[in-house]
Amino acid sequence: MTDPVSREYRGNALILTVDNPPVNVISQAVRASLLAACAEAKAALEAGRIERVVVTGAGRSFVAGADAKEFDGPALDPQLPDVLNALAELPAIAAINGAALGGGYEIALACRYRIAAPAAMIGLPEVTLGVVPGSGGTQRLPRLIGLDKALPLISTGAVLKGKAALAQGMVDALAEDPLDAALALDLSNLGPAIADLPAPAAAPEAAQAARDTAKKRMRGQIAPLKAIELMEHAATLPLPEGMAAERAAFLDLRAGEQARALRHIFFAERGAGASAELKKLDPAPVDHVLVAGGGTMGAAIAYALNSAGIEITLLENDAEAETRARANVQKLFDEAVSRGKLDAAESIRRKSETFHFISGADTPLPPVDMVIEAVFENLDVKRALFTRLAAGLPEDTILATNTSYLDVNRIAEVVSNPSRFLGLHFFAPAHLMKLVEVIRAEGTSKQTLATAFALTKRLNKIAVEAGVCDGFIGNRILTRYRQTADVTLLEGALPAQVDKAATGFGMAMGPYAVQDLSGLDIAYANRKRKRDAGEIFKGRYVPVADRMVEDLKRLGRKTGAGWYDYQDGKPVASEAVDDEVRRASSEAGVTRRDFSAAEIARRLALSMIAEGADIVAEGIANRPADVDLVLVHGYGFPRWRGGPMRLADEWGLPALLAEYEALAAEDPKSWAVPALIRTLVSEGKGFADLN
Repeated sequence: MTDPVSREYRGNALILTVDNPPVNVISQAVRASLLAACAEAKAALEAGRIERVVVTGAGRSFVAGADAKEFDGPALDPQLPDVLNALAELPAIAAINGAALGGGYEIALACRYRIAAPAAMIGLPEVTLGVVPGSGGTQRLPRLIGLDKALPLISTGAVLKGKAALAQGMVDALAEDPLDAALALDLSNLGPAIADLPAPAAAPEAAQAARDTAKKRMRGQIAPLKAIELMEHAATLPLPEGMAAERAAFLDLRAGEQARALRHIFFAERGAGASAELKKLDPAPVDHVLVAGGGTMGAAIAYALNSAGIEITLLENDAEAETRARANVQKLFDEAVSRGKLDAAESIRRKSETFHFISGADTPLPPVDMVIEAVFENLDVKRALFTRLAAGLPEDTILATNTSYLDVNRIAEVVSNPSRFLGLHFFAPAHLMKLVEVIRAEGTSKQTLATAFALTKRLNKIAVEAGVCDGFIGNRILTRYRQTADVTLLEGALPAQVDKAATGFGMAMGPYAVQDLSGLDIAYANRKRKRDAGEIFKGRYVPVADRMVEDLKRLGRKTGAGWYDYQDGKPVASEAVDDEVRRASSEAGVTRRDFSAAEIARRLALSMIAEGADIVAEGIANRPADVDLVLVHGYGFPRWRGGPMRLADEWGLPALLAEYEALAAEDPKSWAVPALIRTLVSEGKGFADLN
């Protein structure tokens, strides 16, 4: 077995290179090898053979952090704090050639000088995995740069590029070739070991600001607040005591529910995208895309594609619609410039050179590699458009619909060569949201899927493959979730109470606040579409949502009234809506009862788990982890709970089976026992076994 830390003597230096591909994570073997290398370096120093030790990484990473796969077992010796204590005794220089994250940056902190490549990514992002730095990060960094700077960096898990890290004092110098710079460094520039630096001054105001930010941006998460507490210890405790407290907190948190859930999402994201089978295929090039429809969604899709270097032609119905589309695109460019995300000159260049607009039913279509349709959510409208597109474009042009609910197979019926047709369901706002559902129609070829996944990777999106059903993965679960919320209203809750329970559980917003934001008419139109198509409603019908639109004309924020009234733009509970809820209960002959927030939240989660189980059982989703990714990235499900399927495993499938059986006996119209859960329980398995 190759030693994961190589040694090379060069002049008066010993170069230690971490070489554990693909990203140099700190496995047990790396720790053992680095500890042995430190002992060798110490002996060489004492013998006068060397004057410096340089630590660097092979490939494009310095060290990208701990091997998270080890976190599910006991901590293995040698443990990183012991390794870094040995490194800290040496005249060591960190030559940070690439990513130095988590334990990787803690290695750099144990050195006495840090030189980074300008493109290197540097930081302590442990809180994003539900833990705190475990090898000195919360104690050494405050001593190096002060608490005012360290508190916001560690508590948010911020990762900075080389120049920004230099400005914060996290590194001492930048160099295009950090190794050469480290070998040439005048040793008089080496600072003292961080252990010899004085404790940082207390910063109570910065600590409170960090707590406020954590409670707002990382609501419900334990690790950020613990990291702040540990950093405050750096100002009051000797370094060994602070290090011991940090290590104990790290080991405790990594075994906890939140860290397990966050690791699940971390690995699920890395397993997303094209399957192994699709990765074997060569995707077709996508250099020019026609986006049909320049509304809010279409403009955002076009902007996202163009940001990835793709030429865009945006198609609209007529000149008036084209003018609106131009304004929508212009707004996105202006916002990017105002936020400093895009240079003004580059904005002008892209709009003039790589963004084109055409309109009219008879306008010739340019030969493009792909079309993405984003027009009105109406089956007839979309079929008519794809009839035109299929006839007016080359036979190998990939055709994609951005429909949220409609039957992709019905749209594909009008397309010649349906192997090139699929769904690409972007989430709004498409230029910011990372999730895309890649919908495989009955005729979609593997080659078309491979190209679509390659495109989403180029866009830096998280892509999840889904089969065809009403709402695919995400919107199908959302429909079930809303139905459960409505039944809870019928039985005794009120909208504000349901929303408060949902956000208390960790959802980004409650179901009724979300509907007010998006517009009640959107969900209403989908329900009406199903009724008009003769679909039989499954579950207990709760008329309140339909009456909100049909009778009360309350469409949400855009009309100043929805599930809530709005005073100075802020939502307040509506007595008119609450009365409508109570009236529905009376009409249904339901005796209303009190619900606790915990009971409401549990019911909402159970509905998502049940629908997710059916989606996996039907093959709509390829694996339970994909359901989790869709809910976390598309619908505000708390990342630190890991998604509904991960949560089901955490709660225990045998207990859930008994719970579903009780609910189904009590209300068979609203609840049924998911067959997949019954099967998994009988086999002694969980959803994780299907990933």
